[in-house]
Amino acid sequence: MSYKSEKLEFPGSDGSLLAARLDRPAGEPRAFALFAHCFTCTKDALSSARISSALAAQGIAVLRFDFTGLGGSGGDFSNTNFSSNVDDLVAAAAFLEREYSPPEILVGHSLGGAAVLAAAERIPGATAVATIGAPFDPSHVSHLFSAALGTVETSGEARVSLGGRDFCIRRQFVDDIRSVNLSRSIGSLGRALLVMHSPLDETVGIENATRIFTAARHPKSFVSLDTADHLLTRRHDSMFVADVLSAWASRYISAQRRTSAEGPSARARPGTVVVAENGDGPFGQEISASGHPLRADEPQKYGGNDSGPAPYDLLMASLGACTSMTLRMYAQRKNWPLGRVTVRLNHAKVHAEDCQVCEGPQGKIDRFERTISLEGPLDEAMRARLLEIADKCPVHKTLHSDVLVETRLDSGEE
Repeated sequence: MSYKSEKLEFPGSDGSLLAARLDRPAGEPRAFALFAHCFTCTKDALSSARISSALAAQGIAVLRFDFTGLGGSGGDFSNTNFSSNVDDLVAAAAFLEREYSPPEILVGHSLGGAAVLAAAERIPGATAVATIGAPFDPSHVSHLFSAALGTVETSGEARVSLGGRDFCIRRQFVDDIRSVNLSRSIGSLGRALLVMHSPLDETVGIENATRIFTAARHPKSFVSLDTADHLLTRRHDSMFVADVLSAWASRYISAQRRTSAEGPSARARPGTVVVAENGDGPFGQEISASGHPLRADEPQKYGGNDSGPAPYDLLMASLGACTSMTLRMYAQRKNWPLGRVTVRLNHAKVHAEDCQVCEGPQGKIDRFERTISLEGPLDEAMRARLLEIADKCPVHKTLHSDVLVETRLDSGEE
């Protein structure tokens, strides 16, 4: 799926203009995300740019920005600290909500991960938070300039070189990171959490991921980044992070976001099914079946993103559900001791001459194999009768009947 990237500006926590970039899919996004970069990095760091563009290509719009005093943003870095970074994140979320849509996903890399954990409670629209190589304690970053800490303590500030660039670190920055305790923020997060970390990370050790994960409540997930380095300098590591993020976040973002001009009002009325493309790959679909959200897609081997069941999977699901419900209704009427019903189905196209019970012209036909498991103390006569009843479920009958599908173009008028 194609995407586009545009430059933006918005006021940060101290009023300085912050430089931002919005990576978004060509169509309507299925969700908006906010990305926080690592300590002294910028929005254009390789990991930030690659992850954001990959998520945009999968239908998730991402706003990445330079914190105050970094990259293209205004303000003085020496006057900033961890708390001001959190305030910048809240300002970015407010900007997204005001101009586009509230961010449902918060993603933070390294110290940016700690920042999104702290900011989440102030961003009510967020439903999912993901950290990448994040420290449990923000003061962890002080090891990057440990040699200058004495000067900071005695003189109030010191010039340090980080990543080949010079920065002024002041005592207020050190005092601020030392005062932050993320335990409470993580424990009361109230959102789905994904912790991603490399066991070989030499900048922020894997024990930080353990502490974050342990402090959090469910739903929470951990994904190992295996041999990745802290900055995700290898492209395939960034792509892996984006793929995992997209799949994981799909469980928590709004299922009713629409890509058509109808917008959220496209939710189907009872007895109506509405299907609309969602921008997740070339074939991704959002389905509203009598107001109930579903997804559909094609498998990757057919060019899809495998973000939902394929059309024939949904057809089999319909047959299976109808079969199980029909058996349950019949057993209830008969007061039979039917336990759990499980229906397994497979679909294939076979040659008609290979089907001994088929009638009609030669050629390929659709064959559904249905295996029914019946639990409970049923005798053989009950089981045999229930097997007969399975063929009487309405969807089964529809598949065996003459079906008429009338198609017309939507005039746009109700």
